[in-house]
Amino acid sequence: MRENAADELLLRVARGDQQAFEQLYAMVSGPVFGLVRRVVRDPAQTEEVAQEVLLELWRSATRFDPGRGSALAWVLTLAHRRAVDRVRSARAAGEREQREALRSGVPAFDQVAEEVEAGLEREWVRRCLDRLTALQRQSVTLAYYDGYTYREVAERLKLPLGTVKTRMRDGLTRLRECLGGAA
Repeated sequence: MRENAADELLLRVARGDQQAFEQLYAMVSGPVFGLVRRVVRDPAQTEEVAQEVLLELWRSATRFDPGRGSALAWVLTLAHRRAVDRVRSARAAGEREQREALRSGVPAFDQVAEEVEAGLEREWVRRCLDRLTALQRQSVTLAYYDGYTYREVAERLKLPLGTVKTRMRDGLTRLRECLGGAA
């Protein structure tokens, strides 16, 4: 991309030249999108902010001063400012919602939904664990809930390591089959 070309196009856009705007759009839309994406991170928000920046470019092209820098730098500055504003706005909205939830004593909807979902998942896992043999359940529980290694599980249950590994494999296979219905 030639810097001079962008400068010339932006000066033409400032005079209302739509064809120059199309060319400038093609030239800067990629860098604008990339910069906004790095700041905002959310794909949908990125598209929205990039569109706002390019619309602002059309509307405020007359404010461009080639004596103060290149057109590309000016456009990317617009993009960065708009992206940062969006992030700050989203953060402030989240903080307001959180303060309101704390003040009202009612947890935010997402928190309630997550707690309900986690409770349902725990219940599903509990039901699937109940379908295992006692040794499978005990082995899986010691390894995955209490954090023991296979060797430590074998020592605690006073069983050969091979037996514990077999019971764990069989138990995990049955759990996977049972939990597959949860998805």
